[in-house]
Amino acid sequence: MWNIFGIADEKLHDKVHFLQPVYHIVICDTIYNMQVDRQWSTEQENQSSVTEFLLSGLMDNPKFNLLFFMIFLMMYLVTLVGNICMIVLTSCSPVLRNPMYFFLGHLSFSDLCYSSVITPRVLHAMLLDHMYISFQGCATQLFFFALFVGAECFIVTAMSYDRFVAICKPLHYVIIMNKSFTLKLVGSAYGGGIITSIIHTSCTFRLSFCGPNAVNHFFCDIPPMLTLSCSDTFLSEFFMFLLSSVLGTISAVIIMASYSKIILAMLGMHSSSGREKAFSTCSSHLMVVTLFFGTAIFVYARPISSYSVQKDKVISFVYTVVIPMLNPIIYSLRNEQVKVAFVNLMYKAVQKKIN
Repeated sequence: MWNIFGIADEKLHDKVHFLQPVYHIVICDTIYNMQVDRQWSTEQENQSSVTEFLLSGLMDNPKFNLLFFMIFLMMYLVTLVGNICMIVLTSCSPVLRNPMYFFLGHLSFSDLCYSSVITPRVLHAMLLDHMYISFQGCATQLFFFALFVGAECFIVTAMSYDRFVAICKPLHYVIIMNKSFTLKLVGSAYGGGIITSIIHTSCTFRLSFCGPNAVNHFFCDIPPMLTLSCSDTFLSEFFMFLLSSVLGTISAVIIMASYSKIILAMLGMHSSSGREKAFSTCSSHLMVVTLFFGTAIFVYARPISSYSVQKDKVISFVYTVVIPMLNPIIYSLRNEQVKVAFVNLMYKAVQKKIN
């Protein structure tokens, strides 16, 4: 008897019997591949299974938590009071209505913001002895920290250019540093901060974190986060190094060029009072620049392989807590106009209360 393929039933039976082992191999291979695919997808899910991170804090020994809580709290309160006072003074005082103090107000604002992104959470963690932070919370913290640090980098650079125009081209100062131009500079500073922040945050949190989840730091900074990743961090390290190096180099060149011209102009001044005034404002700014760029470049403009846990924690403590506290003190102590504006503001406040 023949079937539709023109093959005798006996022959067809023999062929089917012969192909049974082949069918068996194909089916087993298919099942195995399905199991491998399922296992691979499970492993992929596990690579992103870290939902929270454990921050180690500033010190590894929890016995010192209370001591460091008091230190952090006092320094943060000084930061809050100093920077808020500077923002109020530069906004309200008619004595401080020029571009230099406009930039100074935004410097205080960025100091206040990036310090507030880090310090309150550290204080809360120290108080409750609970240093956990969610994956989303960690990404948010890094985004806003990078935003305001990046903005401060551009603001400090703009301030050096402002001092150059004020000292080297005093007759053209009002024309060059007009309101429109200063607003554009500040807007560009925040815009640049947003762009660098997006790049840093996306390059860090696009990586897979399989565990462990212990971050050896007191906040979600880029270098310690990269050391935890179980995926290739080359691209993230490259962008971090490139951005830090390029921004640091461009800012340093502008600042050095500005201050080279300023020093030459100061040497040519015949008035000792004018020279002292120029030196007072410029030395304050140079101290801020040296502290800020020195610590930031040390942490970010080097490969992750040279990352030192305890040393980097101390340096990070300097630029996240110490510098925002010192900036208003440096500018107010060495600037007579700020002192006069502060006294006038206090006098008006007392008069209002009396009346």
